[in-house]
Amino acid sequence: MVNRLKEKYDKEIVPALIEKFNYTSIMQAPKVEKIVINMGVGDAVSNAKNLDEAVEELTLISGQKPVITKAKKSIAGFRLREGMPIGTKVTLRGQRMYDFLDKLVSVSLPRVRDFHGVSKRAFDGRGNYTLGIREQLIFPEIDFDDVNKVRGMDIVIVTTANSDEESKELLTQLGMPFAK
Repeated sequence: MVNRLKEKYDKEIVPALIEKFNYTSIMQAPKVEKIVINMGVGDAVSNAKNLDEAVEELTLISGQKPVITKAKKSIAGFRLREGMPIGTKVTLRGQRMYDFLDKLVSVSLPRVRDFHGVSKRAFDGRGNYTLGIREQLIFPEIDFDDVNKVRGMDIVIVTTANSDEESKELLTQLGMPFAK
């Protein structure tokens, strides 16, 4: 079963990118390499149950079991010791990555209140795009009644593009709703 976004990428987007940026080979066309979803759970320091809930929600959203991230340094002001679990992240590649991107673009982002498009300035200079989401409720898998704390997350879309311009064109073709 081929994802419709992957099919669109292969049949429409690659030829369009080759034409626009004058590539000599199909392999030069940028592609989405991976998507990393990161959810920081700062309150896991005082209550470890919060971390388990975040892991459960991220599993529902991504369809894959996330890893628990641990603190690299001790910070006394935050009552944080080195090695304490403080977040969770998941890296999506291949089929799951395209499924998630399709769901993000066509279902989740339009559900955001007062949505005017995502920022054009969130590129890192090397063709990667970072998107911050304030609440996990925009995903259809999350049931509003089961959530006891609204958490945000970072979604990093890593592409093989060499410049922000190429990356922006790729994401626009994939349907990312950039602000006008």
